Amino acid sequence: MEEKTDYKKIIEKIKPELEKVLNFFKGELQKIKTSRASPSLVEDIEVECFGQKFRLNELSIISIPEPRQILIQPWDTSYIEGIVKALEKTGIGAAPIVDKNYIRINLPSLSEEFRKDLIRLVSEKQEQARQTVRRWREEAWADLQEKFREGKIREDDKYKGKDELQDLVDEYQEKIEELVEKKKKEIIE
Repeated sequence: MEEKTDYKKIIEKIKPELEKVLNFFKGELQKIKTSRASPSLVEDIEVECFGQKFRLNELSIISIPEPRQILIQPWDTSYIEGIVKALEKTGIGAAPIVDKNYIRINLPSLSEEFRKDLIRLVSEKQEQARQTVRRWREEAWADLQEKFREGKIREDDKYKGKDELQDLVDEYQEKIEELVEKKKKEIIE
């Protein structure tokens, strides 16, 4: 007798993958500059120090003292020159200001045209995330159909699985949509 497969296992198998898609998408959105300061705007910038490259968050504390200001406090003052050079190369839209042992970045307000470009970028990232979620749905559905053809799941379980799979996909598409709306609101403000 053939071993039966539980359709729920197929669906459970893609949950971690959908979670990865969502987390990656969150990270991508955080990198999109709004007029509101965020450590994610600068933390991954590569800084050259002592002939090696380091991420900015490995060399300093990054804080947000005001809504449109980033404060960088290097662990060692010898890092300041390298950090300033790296920040100037990135084109974050504001010049770094050295203030004794700190580096300040005051973010300007966004122009209307730049806001539209950012919203367009958010929409592109959203579509990429949605396509990845759909790809995982197709893979799980193909797996369900194959298990049915092999006689490992019953026909009614195949369709129950399809419905549960769609519910799961809808849930993640909704989470993506919520993140997009929140980011668009940040951009517009």
